[in-house]
Amino acid sequence: MDFATPDLDTEQGVDLASALSRPWQVVVWNDPVNLMSYVSYVFRSYFGYSREQAEALMLAVHNDGRAVVATGNREEMERHVEALHDFGLWATLSRVEE
Repeated sequence: MDFATPDLDTEQGVDLASALSRPWQVVVWNDPVNLMSYVSYVFRSYFGYSREQAEALMLAVHNDGRAVVATGNREEMERHVEALHDFGLWATLSRVEE
């Protein structure tokens, strides 16, 4: 009897290489604590965004309840989330949808 190792990628319809290479994103959520000016300041000082970019992201957080502020590999995005928590912002990590 021949016991071949199943090819889980094909059996489950998942391309592991593309799943692992898919980028992650940092999402900042609206909260009732931080001032809009402070959120904009964090985006400028931490990420280096221009005043216009930072204010546009801050307004997205305020008006839409959330904004994606960075996209990249998982380790780097985890560091960003931790840094934003240190600033007192509510941030989460999520995988970019295909």
